Amino acid sequence: MSTGWPRRRVLGTGLGGLAAVAVAGAGGLELMAHGVLPGQQALDRLDGACSAGGPPLVFGPPGPSRSGSFYSRARGCEVGYSIAYPPGHGPGSVLPLIIALHAFGSQHQRALSGLSLAQALALRVNGRPLPPVAMAAADGGNGYWNPHPGDDPMGMIIDEFIPLCQRAGLGRGPRRIGTFGISMGGYGAILLAERFPALIRAAAAIGPAVWTSYRQARAVNPGAYASAQAFAAADAVTHAPALATVAVRVACGQSDPFLPGVKALVRALPPGATVDISRGCHSFPFFSSQEPPSVEFLARHLTA
Repeated sequence: MSTGWPRRRVLGTGLGGLAAVAVAGAGGLELMAHGVLPGQQALDRLDGACSAGGPPLVFGPPGPSRSGSFYSRARGCEVGYSIAYPPGHGPGSVLPLIIALHAFGSQHQRALSGLSLAQALALRVNGRPLPPVAMAAADGGNGYWNPHPGDDPMGMIIDEFIPLCQRAGLGRGPRRIGTFGISMGGYGAILLAERFPALIRAAAAIGPAVWTSYRQARAVNPGAYASAQAFAAADAVTHAPALATVAVRVACGQSDPFLPGVKALVRALPPGATVDISRGCHSFPFFSSQEPPSVEFLARHLTA
């Protein structure tokens, strides 16, 4: 686990957003990362903080995928979904299941960063194919995977989508389900595992969007939680001890604005969690470099 912080140069030309950061104080970079203030991407490119190396991605022939939709009573709307199978498997296969939770502003077709679900399952990590698991994603809206009045994406996943997958032979048996996500989806992966540790065996999060207070969350994204009480009920840091029986992997870039929240989460995690805090930002290069080890981690634990 790397814990050093990269030095950031103050670059005065062409970055008008820096004045806004000075006004915003310590929360400025976090606001910039969410598009509330300008300049984050220019700053990151100039000082190289977003470089995140990794070996080239290697794939086997991908397995089949299917997409569909269902009406969700929990969300009060039609929900799209996709299910992907590993190489050599397809509909009718009985397999462990990874639930992929998409990021803010995304949907089930783009639950991962630059990969389809089928491509992720066809990855070869360290030259070896992954243990065979299925992966599924559903539309959860922008409510940070926690219940809101009239829209409960967590309830949709637990009470509707997972049973749909289990009827197809996926995720059956004792704790044969894992959760995976990036940013908002990474937070959701941790949250669902905390709420349902008797169901979920493993969770992996990349750059999870973790805040340490309702005030902080509301300043950046007013729609993330319906109230201070809703935040308290879904606070990933406070409820981390519930993960005692869950295999957990958390990765975060050293220049990710969510790093303070992720560090608080890491301190609260039960012993044995896998943590990778290394060079990178809350951006595609870091997300992409962390997807292979994250998927391999889940597949290994779900098939052990």
